[in-house]
Amino acid sequence: MGTAIVASAGVALPGPAHGPRGVLAAVWALSLVMLLVLLTARAMHWARHRDRARADLLDPVVAPFYGCLAMALLAVGGGALTSGRDLIGTRPAVVLDTVLFCAGTAVGLGAAVAVPYLMAARHRVEPAQATPVWLLPLVAPMVSASLGPLLVPHLPPGQPRETLLLACFALFGLSLLATLLMLPLVFARLVTSGPLPLALTPTLFLVLGPLGQSVTAVGKIADVASGVVPAPYDRGLGVFAVLYGVPVMGFALLWLALATAHVVRARRQGMGFSPTWWAFTFPVGTCVTGAASLAVHTGLAVYDALAVALYVVLVAAWLVAACGTVRGLLSGELLAGPRPAPPAPPSRTVRTRSDAVR
Repeated sequence: MGTAIVASAGVALPGPAHGPRGVLAAVWALSLVMLLVLLTARAMHWARHRDRARADLLDPVVAPFYGCLAMALLAVGGGALTSGRDLIGTRPAVVLDTVLFCAGTAVGLGAAVAVPYLMAARHRVEPAQATPVWLLPLVAPMVSASLGPLLVPHLPPGQPRETLLLACFALFGLSLLATLLMLPLVFARLVTSGPLPLALTPTLFLVLGPLGQSVTAVGKIADVASGVVPAPYDRGLGVFAVLYGVPVMGFALLWLALATAHVVRARRQGMGFSPTWWAFTFPVGTCVTGAASLAVHTGLAVYDALAVALYVVLVAAWLVAACGTVRGLLSGELLAGPRPAPPAPPSRTVRTRSDAVR
């Protein structure tokens, strides 16, 4: 999904800032290949190591990452219509997006229910263990809300279009309210327990995901509302896109500054590359699409400039994360299992004066 958003966000940029569509289509194709490889690997893992796969669901550290599977399906599917159709054609893009959207939405809704349930019923977590990773299963429905409107024009007029559009609006509310319940735990953990461990510090950027994606969602819903929902609700959705999007984008920029400060601190203290660096990509990409949507609905050039600036950050972050991943795979470092803990030093026997006499 971190790769697919590079293509989708590039298409969303204002006209003069558009990257070459052929390059963006190639980036989307790369994301599709990566998705197929990862789905194959995941299927083999479940087929050959089912006990280990089930154990992952009971691991409070691993379970939230099932939200990433849903977002990967959705991001690649949405990219098929925004940038991939130049490569494969509109009709195949619609079919591919429909399949991936349905699958991603189903997985995302399942994760949004199952993971919080397991956290309450099976996992044993403390408030000091809260991290932005807990947001991952809750953000997936928001990705569906922002990408579902792409399929609305391809449905028959009337109730099919209105049903999908209002379903996307419901997914927006579901994800938003769930995020508002979880985000205070993350912020309270930072304030009361101090910064995250160095390797987890990049995950602070995950908070940008529901923020930027929600701004994108209300903008995309408003874009296709005319003629789909009756008046005055179509115009009301356009007003809501601005009234909601402007303050939330402001908070996203505040969090971006806070997260960047934490990353700079962690880097100075020796934070090295790890897969968590991919957190710098997709969440920033959602802010690009959110800013681009606000530019359309407000007509302000400042949001065009913000979208371009954030896209530059996104591309730089993707290059860093991709290069680090390739180096780690070639060296075997990312595929290596956890290192065993070093043996404890031998205990010393303290000789007392009475021992010496004996």
